[in-house]
Amino acid sequence: MSKRFYTRRKFIQQVALGASALAVPGVLAEELVVTPRQTPGPFYPEKLPLDTDNDLVVINNSLTSGVGEITHLTGRILDKSGSPIRNAMVEIWQVDATGVYIHHDSPNRDRYDNNFQGFGKFLTGSKGEYYFRTIKPVAYTDRTIHRTPHIHMSVNVKGEKLLTTQCYIKGDKMNAEDRILQSIRDKKARDSTIIPFKKIPGSKVSELAAHFEVVMGFTPEA
Repeated sequence: MSKRFYTRRKFIQQVALGASALAVPGVLAEELVVTPRQTPGPFYPEKLPLDTDNDLVVINNSLTSGVGEITHLTGRILDKSGSPIRNAMVEIWQVDATGVYIHHDSPNRDRYDNNFQGFGKFLTGSKGEYYFRTIKPVAYTDRTIHRTPHIHMSVNVKGEKLLTTQCYIKGDKMNAEDRILQSIRDKKARDSTIIPFKKIPGSKVSELAAHFEVVMGFTPEA
């Protein structure tokens, strides 16, 4: 079975789980909160891996998966009026289960899990939807820098990177002390980046689901 077929099948399965697992209630346009910009950090891959698809858990058709709690990350890319943005290229990057980035300058790079992709892309569909199979993020530490678990995300429209942000785990104790997260002064904007990572009912391997809606601060030109 090819990896491409597997990820597409998993996407359909996750959508079929229903709103309780993956979706959030719709909101009126005036209630939308623009997703705040966040630093891309120093460890955006200096060289992209050969495999850059939306399944970060398995590289190409390897029989060995990356270590970590498998998480199905879904969401939509919306404009400020709430309309979906189609054909937006969504990128994510994050540490492996030991807190190491794929970037070669990442501390403890020799410990990196070579079965974890570390970076992925997905082109949004007609409803602005995106989907990644990844792992639940873990904390990152570099001498004096201590980061709460997070996933970096960028949104590219027509080849231009228009937003870089991060999403965080609801309820993580490190959130309150994370200087980058707390630098978002507006509470509603800050809260919009903190999302639940919930166990998927019936999953035999305790897979998780997380849903992150991204609201751009503009309406793209046609």
